[in-house]
Parts: sequence; structure tokens; C-alpha cells
Amino acid sequence: MKHLATLFDLTPDDVMDILETAERLKEKHFAGNPETPLSNRVATLVFEKPSLRTRLSFEAAMTHLGGSASFFTGQDAGLYGRESLPDIARVISGYSDVIVLRTFSQDLIDEFCTWSSCPVINGLSDLYHPCQALTDLFTIREAFGSLTDEKIVFVGDGNNVSASLAMLTSMLGLPMTLACPPGYELPDDFMARLNEKCPNSQFTQTNDPITAVKDASIIYTDVWASMGQEEEAEKRKKAFADFQVTTELLALAPAHCRFMHDLPAKRGLEVTDKAMDGPQSIVFQQAENRMHLAKGLLTWIVRNAH
Repeated sequence: MKHLATLFDLTPDDVMDILETAERLKEKHFAGNPETPLSNRVATLVFEKPSLRTRLSFEAAMTHLGGSASFFTGQDAGLYGRESLPDIARVISGYSDVIVLRTFSQDLIDEFCTWSSCPVINGLSDLYHPCQALTDLFTIREAFGSLTDEKIVFVGDGNNVSASLAMLTSMLGLPMTLACPPGYELPDDFMARLNEKCPNSQFTQTNDPITAVKDASIIYTDVWASMGQEEEAEKRKKAFADFQVTTELLALAPAHCRFMHDLPAKRGLEVTDKAMDGPQSIVFQQAENRMHLAKGLLTWIVRNAH
């Protein structure tokens, strides 16, 4: 069974197939000639965390593709002891053609994959956010026409979003730098796995955002304190004070540089209003593309389930 628990479940050819499928479906959608390859198919969404983009993008995607989506909170699905996880996975997968999980723990997704009889997609976990990273490369490809030499500089935390971008860019041989405060780099065990899987990786880390952005095609940021890190918010606010994305930081990059953020944004913290709403920002194109990427991913994973 083909799952997407992490991006390492994909090959570079798989990634390009997903991006090209999403591109075709988006073009046909706006041409008024949509494809409906998932007619009569069902996606079940099980989310432990609140969601705007992930939930709506997958629900809208299934509707556009001719199928339907059912949504459950973790409590609704019985994740907290009402039934065993293997039983839940086997029941839900018996009713579904694909399952999307948005959870606190990557371990929950990994175990779900073990027991599910249909494809499982990681909609977000504490460690990874593969759908976001795929959307980001889809958006960069759309903005620049290719992915050949476009360097991503992620200014912020070594979190699930930057980790997934590091995995995807390393798989495809694209340059990426994480500029973060000391102590907020990606973990050593993650870096060891990344370098083992992608020995030709062009991923680097630095504590100097000023130097990092000077050859950036994309400057990307995320919240400084993610869901579950609320108690660290004040500590992180101080640590990341010099890592705010401003119009001044954007001005240090080449003129063609674009700004991205996976949202939700804490305006005035990791990014200023002027940077967020300025002419270099492609944040809301990126947000809309969550739906178009979801269509490409759902179509691809159901087609390649076995």
C-alpha cells in the first residue's frame, strides 16, 4: 500500500508526477473543463488539531474531483482510548479510498499506515508537513517557470515545515538554507537521516539571515511558536527577534525574490504587514495552491495505491 507518511515515501519522479498532475488539474479547473477522476471516491479526514487550509483544501479538492470528504475530530474518531488504534484504522480504511490525518504525533500516522487498507496522507504532524512542502514547490514552479536554480531561504524555526522543505529540496537537488537562532536548528538525528537519504543535498543551516538572503529566490518564514509550543512563546519571541522578515530584509535579496509563508501568520512577529502584503508576497497564491496540490496528490495516491 502506498502511503505519504513522510516525503521519503516518494521518489523524485513521484514528486514531479504529483506536481504535474496538480498543474494539469488546475489548468482544467480554470478553463471550465474539470476532470473528475475520483468520482464516487471517499476521503476521510481525521484531525486532532484545528485547521483552516488543510481541511478546506482537501474537502474542496475531493468535491472538484467528483468525490466526497468526511471530517472527524480525534475525539469523534475514538483516538483517545475508546478503541484501539489498529481497530480504528481498519474500520475507517474499510469505508474510505484515502485517509488524511492531522495529528500531534508522527507515531500515530506511522501506526495508522501499518493497519490501514487504503492510502494514508500525513496532513501535518509534530515532525513533518509534506503537503505544505509539496504545495510550496508547486507554487515556486508556477512563479518562476521551473525549479532549476531557485534557492529557498527559510528564516525561522527548524520545525516540521522547514524539515519537510529540506527533505523535498534535498531529494530534488535544489539549494535551501535555514537561517535560525542558535539552538533552533533542525535536530541532529534528522540531519543524519537527511544526509543518508540525500548524500548530494544542498541544504545548509546558518545563524546569519542577512548573508543567507543575498542570493535567495524565495524568502520563507513561519510562526516562531507552533501549536503545542505556546508556553515557549515569550522565550521564542526574544530568540527570534533578529529573524523577522521585513521589507528591509527582502531588499537585501535579488529583485526577483518572492516571499512565502505557510499561514497562519502572526503579523508583527515573524513578518511585518508591509512584507506580507507587499508586491513580492505570493502568500495567498501559495495558500490557494494547497487545494490544487491536494487535487494532484489525491489523484496520484489513489491511482498508485497498490
